Amino acid sequence: MADYSIANTTKEERIALIRQWIPDEDGIEEEGMDLWDIYADYINGTREISEINASMTGTFYTEDDL
Repeated sequence: MADYSIANTTKEERIALIRQWIPDEDGIEEEGMDLWDIYADYINGTREISEINASMTGTFYTEDDL
């Protein structure tokens, strides 16, 4: 397993990693999610991926809930 910690990656490598997570037809922009914004702290070397993921919370609704 690769070590993608900030200490072991360059900014360019962190950008490339996030770019891998975005498929050509991802559809997440329509949902108001922007991975570049979500992971900006990781790209800029201020927070690890695990810290960002742990801080994300949300309420999820089904169509019936709406």
